[in-house]
Amino acid sequence: MGSNEYLIETEDLTKNFGDFTAVDSLNLKIKENEIFGFLGPNGAGKTTSIRMMVGLLSPTEGKVKIEGDATGEPNERVGICPQNLVIWKELTSYENIYFMGKMYDVPSDELEQRVESILEDLKLTEKRNSPASELSGGMKRRLNLGMSIVHEPDLVVLDEPTAGLDPQSRHSVWDYIRNLKEEQGRCIILTTHLMEEADRLSDRVAIIDRGKLLVVDTPEDLKKSVGKGDSISLELEDKGQNQEVLDMLRNMDEVIEANEIDENLVLRVMDAVGRMADLTEKIEGNGFEISDVSISRTNTLEDVFIHLTGRRLES
Repeated sequence: MGSNEYLIETEDLTKNFGDFTAVDSLNLKIKENEIFGFLGPNGAGKTTSIRMMVGLLSPTEGKVKIEGDATGEPNERVGICPQNLVIWKELTSYENIYFMGKMYDVPSDELEQRVESILEDLKLTEKRNSPASELSGGMKRRLNLGMSIVHEPDLVVLDEPTAGLDPQSRHSVWDYIRNLKEEQGRCIILTTHLMEEADRLSDRVAIIDRGKLLVVDTPEDLKKSVGKGDSISLELEDKGQNQEVLDMLRNMDEVIEANEIDENLVLRVMDAVGRMADLTEKIEGNGFEISDVSISRTNTLEDVFIHLTGRRLES
C-alpha cells in the first residue's frame, strides 16, 4: 500500500444515461483501512457510483484516483462482489474459488491453502465438493464473496452483499466482512439499503439519494445530527385527515419536526413519553381519531434519512 492516506478519491464524478443523471458530481475520499458504507434506497445511484470507482463504467464527467493515480481500468487490487451472483453452477464450491484464483495468477501452492481457508471462514467447508447449483441462496452469496477476495485485493467492493439473506446468514456475512477489515486490513466499500447493516458495519457512511450525495460521517455522528428528541409515529383512523393534523402539529411548540411518511405522521418531540398524553389529547380534542402510536427513543439512520429527505429509506 502507498503512503497516501486515501485509497480511493472521486472528483465531481457524474454519470448521465441520456437525460437521466444517475450520479451527480460525487466527491468522496475513502481511507485505506475502513469500511465505507453507501446507504440509500434502490435506484439511488449506489451501484453506478461503485462501477465507475472500480473502472467498470466510464464517467460522463469527473475522475477517480486510486492511491493518488487517476485510473480508468479495472484494477487487480480491487475485488468485486456484485449484487447479481456470478457463479459457475456446474463447478463445486472449491472449484469456483480456485478457478477465480487462477484467473488472478495466484500461485497454485498458495491458492489451495487460500481456498480451504476461505471455505472455512465462510462456513462452506462441508459444501466444498457440492456443485454450486445445489447450494442455498445464502451459500451462493457467501461463495460469491469468497470468489471476490481470493486474490487478496486491497479494496473489496460489496454491492448489497446480504440481499435476500435470512438473519442468520446475514450475521455470518457481517462477521466475515468485519474480519476482512480488522484481521486482514482491507478497505471495504459496501452498498446497502439496509440501515442496520450500514450502522453495524461502517466506519463512515455516505447517504446517497437520487444520484446526489447528501452527507458523509460516522454512523454515530449522523444519528446525533438529527437533533435531540424522540421519534413518534402516529396513524390516524382517517388517512384523509393527515395533512390537516400535520399542519396542526407543526404549529405546536413541543413538536420539533413533523412529516407524513407511508400514510403515517412521524414527528420529533422532546420527552415523547412525558408529552404523549398531552399531544394525543390535543389531536383527539380537535375531532381526529388516532388508531396507532409508537415511540422510538434512540435515533437510527432511518431518522437521518427522513430528516434529510422527508421520506423513509426502506420504502
